[in-house]
Amino acid sequence: MPHVPSSRLRRRVWIAALAVAGVAASAVTANAMFFTPPAPPQANPASSPAAPVTANTTTPPQTGTTAPPAETTKAAVVAQPKAQEPIPPNAVRVAEFVAECPFTHRLPDDPIVLPNLPGASHMHSFFGNASTNAHSDVTSLSKATSTCSPKVDLSSYWVPTLLVDGQPVEPTGTTFYYLGEGVRDDVTARIQPLPYGLRIVAGNAKATAADNTTMSRWSCLHAGHVGASKDFVNCPAGTMIESYLDFPQCWNGKDLDSADHKSHMSYPVAGDCPATHPVPVPKLRQVLRYPASGDPARFKLSSGPGFTMHGDFFNVWPEAEMAQRVRDCINRIVKCGADGRP
Repeated sequence: MPHVPSSRLRRRVWIAALAVAGVAASAVTANAMFFTPPAPPQANPASSPAAPVTANTTTPPQTGTTAPPAETTKAAVVAQPKAQEPIPPNAVRVAEFVAECPFTHRLPDDPIVLPNLPGASHMHSFFGNASTNAHSDVTSLSKATSTCSPKVDLSSYWVPTLLVDGQPVEPTGTTFYYLGEGVRDDVTARIQPLPYGLRIVAGNAKATAADNTTMSRWSCLHAGHVGASKDFVNCPAGTMIESYLDFPQCWNGKDLDSADHKSHMSYPVAGDCPATHPVPVPKLRQVLRYPASGDPARFKLSSGPGFTMHGDFFNVWPEAEMAQRVRDCINRIVKCGADGRP
């Protein structure tokens, strides 16, 4: 190989390097002509600081108290109801949906009237939510299980225990009706869902005599000739004594409870809700059927005579489920089953 001066060799290396750089630059330019870079990813509204979750103003915390953090969170994130289905041609035109909630347990507790005081109450029979005790609140109840059909109803319902010959007897029929009756049709059309966490007490546990109201009454299943009464009735053999209890259906629009556990709610007047309690909500009718009949002298409630019958309700229906049933069944005056459908 002939000798090449070092200066000439360096020049050839430099020229070759320029050629390689030119080819690479051409490739990059050509690639840019045929390739469009992807658009930058869009921000997720749910995680963006500019799109905070807002509280649901339809379920305010109880006046005079600070709502627990979990209760606030539950009210803030509300699932939307299912799409509305058309009314079937054979629909029964009664504003109603139901929950069947069998007996769960007995305890001398009352988380509404005597919260955080286990053993301080007369004996209660509980239905629906399986966890209810003196310490129950909306957070604990929402994490529990239920005997209700539909299972989505995590509400808790309770009444004084019925004693027959001194022994507790539990109802075998436990139906909780949510109704649009008792008000005019135009009021039914604007009934609102029961607010999540609402607590209601109906009846008078401290009554000393029967009054002339009909919110609480005793009657006999399959024995219509026996008139309803505020106190126990004598049901023929082969029938069952039953308790009907209607809860108030007008809400003051702001309180989930009140000091006496009643004044935040009202019964309607002349087919409408009074100005003090302007928000119509479904009427809860509790129907309990006990496998007992005969001489009413054998019967007693843990709270006293039959006219002391009362009921407590702690609403833990998921908001979307309650809203869908009110919209599809109550407002449209259509009878629905436990699944919330006609």
